[in-house]
Amino acid sequence: MLVFSSCNCNNWTDLTPDEFEKAYIAEGTVTIDVRTADEYAQGHLYHAVNIDWQKDGFIDEIGKLFNKQMTLAIYCRSGKRSTAAAQALSDAGYKVLNLIGGFTAWAEAGKMSNSYQVECIPYGGGGDPLLVTLIKHGSVEFSYKGSSIQVDPVTGYGKNTDYATEFPKADAILITHEHGDHLDKNAIVALSRQGTRIIMNEKSHQQVGLGEVMGNGQRTMLDPVGIALEVYPAYNTTPGREQFHPKGNGNGYLLHFWGDLNAYVAGDTEDIPELADIRNNNQHRVTVAFLPVNQPYTMTVDQCVNAAKMLNPRILIPYHFSQTDLSGLPEQLKDIDVRIRDMQ
Repeated sequence: MLVFSSCNCNNWTDLTPDEFEKAYIAEGTVTIDVRTADEYAQGHLYHAVNIDWQKDGFIDEIGKLFNKQMTLAIYCRSGKRSTAAAQALSDAGYKVLNLIGGFTAWAEAGKMSNSYQVECIPYGGGGDPLLVTLIKHGSVEFSYKGSSIQVDPVTGYGKNTDYATEFPKADAILITHEHGDHLDKNAIVALSRQGTRIIMNEKSHQQVGLGEVMGNGQRTMLDPVGIALEVYPAYNTTPGREQFHPKGNGNGYLLHFWGDLNAYVAGDTEDIPELADIRNNNQHRVTVAFLPVNQPYTMTVDQCVNAAKMLNPRILIPYHFSQTDLSGLPEQLKDIDVRIRDMQ
């Protein structure tokens, strides 16, 4: 059990950076950065969700994402705004942990931070939300109940990612295929610890000589929180482009977190018919899907629309899209929450 040294006389708990570090990644706790979006983009705590205290509807926005069984770990730049937010949240019935000295004190203490946007996907059943860190291109991280699952971690490619200092060690690392913008042995090693599951296709295993091979159609369970993993095909279908991603080689991954909360990462693929199988063979609608949009290697925008209609996810986050213009996607997929983010 954690023992906090600070007074709880204001119906919330003020924590030093050392105390906050132990508490903010615990199961049942979610971290909220109450600064502005510009401040957040310059650097923030690992998997912190940005909700600006100074914008109208702060408490309402909190209520849409988090239930009152969750503990909210909050911070601002120096502690002034988060203290005001802590008072308001406490008055509204939330359990709150407040970082003394804010992000300034956190940084001065040399604690872990990064600058990647985090999407919060709430679980309708009232449990822990899924936190998705949008790293870049084909690289994403899922955090659920304190577990970390990295997909295609790559150090370079557009912007440098220092996995050793910006992320905790992963519980699982999933590699879709062997291309250099998806497979990076240095990143895998930086994220690995004893017990990390490293799962990849056969050709990736041949290149890096580590991990375990899983192919299309296989399933497994990921510890420590019992996340179910299914492997689906990922390949090109357009004549003359099959050589980029041949059928039977690459993997797409469907992760079942809890109840109807799940996520699908397609890898490098076109609008293959197996996408309909994901929709038809699973009891629940896909919660959030990552589909790649950059021909000639993956999909055109029209193919992405077709793929999304076959899959029918609740949320679509296009990724791996380079300079492709995605502005027309929301209009063409009105029944899906299309979130166009910085995933070039």
